[in-house]
Amino acid sequence: MSDSVETINPATEKTLQTYRLLDENQAQQAVDDAHQAFTSWRKTSLKERSALLHKLADTIESRADDIVELMIDEMGKIKAQGHQEVELCAAICRYTADNGPEQLEDEKRPYDGGNAIVSYQPIGVILGIQPWNFPLYQVIRYSVPNIMAGNTTVLKHADNVFGMAKLIQELFEQAGFPKNVYQSLMISGKTASSLIQHDNVRGVTFTGSDAVGKKVAENAGSQSKKTVLELGSNDAFVVLEDADLDTAVEACVQGRVINNGETCVSAKRFIVPDAIYDKFVGAFREAFEGLTLGDPRSDDTDIGPMARKDLMDKLHDQVTESIDKGALCTLGGEPASGPGYYYPGTILENVTPGMPAYDDELFGPVASIIRAKDDEDAMRIANDSRYGLGGGIFSSNEERAIELARTEFDTGMVNINGYSLAQPNLPFGGVKESGYGREHGGFGIREFVNIKTIFVAE
Repeated sequence: MSDSVETINPATEKTLQTYRLLDENQAQQAVDDAHQAFTSWRKTSLKERSALLHKLADTIESRADDIVELMIDEMGKIKAQGHQEVELCAAICRYTADNGPEQLEDEKRPYDGGNAIVSYQPIGVILGIQPWNFPLYQVIRYSVPNIMAGNTTVLKHADNVFGMAKLIQELFEQAGFPKNVYQSLMISGKTASSLIQHDNVRGVTFTGSDAVGKKVAENAGSQSKKTVLELGSNDAFVVLEDADLDTAVEACVQGRVINNGETCVSAKRFIVPDAIYDKFVGAFREAFEGLTLGDPRSDDTDIGPMARKDLMDKLHDQVTESIDKGALCTLGGEPASGPGYYYPGTILENVTPGMPAYDDELFGPVASIIRAKDDEDAMRIANDSRYGLGGGIFSSNEERAIELARTEFDTGMVNINGYSLAQPNLPFGGVKESGYGREHGGFGIREFVNIKTIFVAE
């Protein structure tokens, strides 16, 4: 008999559903089915694929309430942010449908002796291993561009959002995509690892922790298979001495607690020069004190429950260890009482190297504030991390901030005087231990294609 997993509502700690896992043979067969679908799907025109993606966008929007309710139930998403995620996913579908044909169009280039054609051809089945924190977006982000390119996809979603995995497959099928072009597989992590070595899996895209991501890359690399990795981060937001503090505080608070603080590109480390430290921290703490922890369905809630008990426990261990090593907790710092995995907005000061709050990713509503000597020291500290996904700079001198972002900040993305999440038309991804490869903006659609050169002699 196959194993099973339960999904649990993090606000009530009550079981939602029990899902039976596919065994390894069933999972292997699903990949074979995806490959068989690929042999037909790759022959469809770009126009046909675009039309179906527009239908998928319509379907996502028409099912918005169902999707958001499931997000709230399975991982504690705040309701308004759930609707924002739905809107972003529909926009990704439409951007890909409208721009994919041009991004995949053949190019003609001359060479000595003839004219060549550079063609972008699909390669086959792409395995996605995706996390729970943006349970619709993470899947749409990787699957839609790959399906537009002519590939087919199979998904291993996080266990605690298997209901969303099931619903996403329904959305694709409701939109009219042929059977097995997209599949959600209810499988264990061990089975997903074995699928990486399946002959018909031609590429792997993974979003999650850097530790697991390295194992995925090693496994795929042993089979000469390409990977795209979007891993953890400890994003630094630098408040320079000439920053507008009201702007900085508002954006930094938003960036720390969005999605209950469980976002790879959350603002996590706040680096502030000594000259403005006290003013910034005072205003930041006042704003944090005004946040409401509570029911994710309530319109006035700012922070909902964390997605799982083990995640809350890990976060609290990191906070406790940081305090034991000298950090000062000036707000929060203890799980809330009562049912649900609620962790309040927490502020740690006196954060220094060697503490989890400095070195590691704190995946929850905990702000690590680091004092710098001056602006130059602040930028040094920002780059003093094994991660490099996103970050931010606040300064009244926009030109200077842009130059620092361009030439000094060692990350894949930088916010200037604000906080933004992913955009359909802009590349998303990181450097260092935050991974490699890019998604969105026409970059992701070419990650898993055969860039084929055809020489035509004169």
